[in-house]
Amino acid sequence: MGVKLDTLGLLDLEEKVSRFLWVERSGSEGVKEDWSWWKPAMAVDALIAELAKLAPMFTLQNVVQGLAVAVFVAIVIVKLRAPKLKLPPGPIALPVVGNWLQVGDDLNHKNLAEMAEKYGDVFLLKMGQRNLVVVSSPDIAKDVLHTQGVEFGSRTRNVVFDIFTGNGQDMVFTVYGEHWRRMRRIMTVPFFTNKVVQHSRYAWEEEADYVIQDLKANAEAATSGTIIRRRLQLMMYNIMYRMMFNSRFETEDDPLFVKLKALNGERSRLAQSFDYNYGDFIPILRPFLRGYLKVCQDVKDRRLALFKDYFIDERKKLNAVNPPKSEAEKCAIDHILDAQKKGEINEDNVLYIVENINVAAIETTLWSIEWGVAELVNHPEIQTTIRNELDTVLGKGNLITEPDTYNNKLPYLSAFVKEVMRLHMAIPLLVPHMNLHHAKLAGYDIPAESKILVNAWWIANNPKNWESPEKFMPERFLDGKIEASGNDFRFLPFGVGRRACPGIIIAMPLLSIVLGRLIQSFELLPPPGVKKVDVAETGGQFSLRIANHSNVVVRPLD
Repeated sequence: MGVKLDTLGLLDLEEKVSRFLWVERSGSEGVKEDWSWWKPAMAVDALIAELAKLAPMFTLQNVVQGLAVAVFVAIVIVKLRAPKLKLPPGPIALPVVGNWLQVGDDLNHKNLAEMAEKYGDVFLLKMGQRNLVVVSSPDIAKDVLHTQGVEFGSRTRNVVFDIFTGNGQDMVFTVYGEHWRRMRRIMTVPFFTNKVVQHSRYAWEEEADYVIQDLKANAEAATSGTIIRRRLQLMMYNIMYRMMFNSRFETEDDPLFVKLKALNGERSRLAQSFDYNYGDFIPILRPFLRGYLKVCQDVKDRRLALFKDYFIDERKKLNAVNPPKSEAEKCAIDHILDAQKKGEINEDNVLYIVENINVAAIETTLWSIEWGVAELVNHPEIQTTIRNELDTVLGKGNLITEPDTYNNKLPYLSAFVKEVMRLHMAIPLLVPHMNLHHAKLAGYDIPAESKILVNAWWIANNPKNWESPEKFMPERFLDGKIEASGNDFRFLPFGVGRRACPGIIIAMPLLSIVLGRLIQSFELLPPPGVKKVDVAETGGQFSLRIANHSNVVVRPLD
């Protein structure tokens, strides 16, 4: 470099310092060193002068080239030192971006099914810094969800869901561990037990009756038709809010209901969109998501404030004046607030439990009911078959109730509900799983913290597993041997194992009650001039819903 270190006095300094330290350590007396020669300012000036001569070398081009070479060398060294893994097959990944440029942001169930045809029942996508492992067979799904349920029992994080769940303070999207076990236990008691179902069933049946009454009172619904989803949405909110808060909304125009469903809809749109994937996969692109994440934060803040101000705090005020006299008088939030008083959870956890119910219970069940109505309209012969079964088994004029929905008492209605969920699975990829540590799957190495997508829709619609899967055929479930609870890994609408959806205990009887009572009360028809209603689908990160809310004619039978 041309810098003469001895002119700076540095070489001589090293010798003098060494001697000084020797004297200090040895405790020798009388050894004196003359330090008057050392002039720091002169030494620094000389060093700056020498460095100034090198300045022309530090151009932007040289710096960028140097950094690029350093990064490349670092990657090569890491690759050479990394243990050799037998990874699942998949497309060749590029540095930094992985398969993102080849695959894009849209990782919907049908795109992943096409890739499974090419790469096999388990394949790997490297999306930026994330590893995505896609599972597409019943046997490997069983390994992930059941056999190795602990190893693959965690949840992945992403930048948007971190906002909406407070970095995993909820139950549905939190990692596997003590927090999840505690939240699951606290949510099970007020929501997911047979005792709760028996207590709540009368409210479910009552809300279904209110739907029928309102549709009969709407003269246009019997002629030109009505968008029945709107009334069913109010029903679902009332069912779950009666369970949570012992509260309901009188009409679709209730200002609080309008505000609530708008905020929930915006939350769903933002969270389920594929538009933010690039910033989640590739951290260096994350600054481009600032505007999107700011909107997410605003929606989250307004939703939680609404839950707290209008429902949780109102319930607290009511209980302060007139507390429940028995366990039977308690609603779900009372049990949850009891857990907070005991110090088991905090106020934020309470809010995120309410958040989970608004998304995981209300929306998904509503989607399935809407798919069911569409299939009934498009298959009038199925309507007739189910109606005849209800009349024969229950007696004409006796509306279906919750106890009638079990033990295959109504085999064709039960088969119909299952076929709706097979062909139009509300959560086609289930909620993504994750392995916290390195794991093995189907003979392959799965790196720690990989995102595991079980393509439950493809497993349930693969011709290798089902005869004519593209056809809507309830008869395939008529013998009652295949249940929605996951006793057959070809059919996993609620998942199975530790992270299975506990809402199955509510959703399955509720679907039969609502659809059964609609069939008992109306002939469901397409609107005038239309042969069949549109059943085109649209999806999100892991959701599947009907794209267009159809107009349906509901003609009373009496």
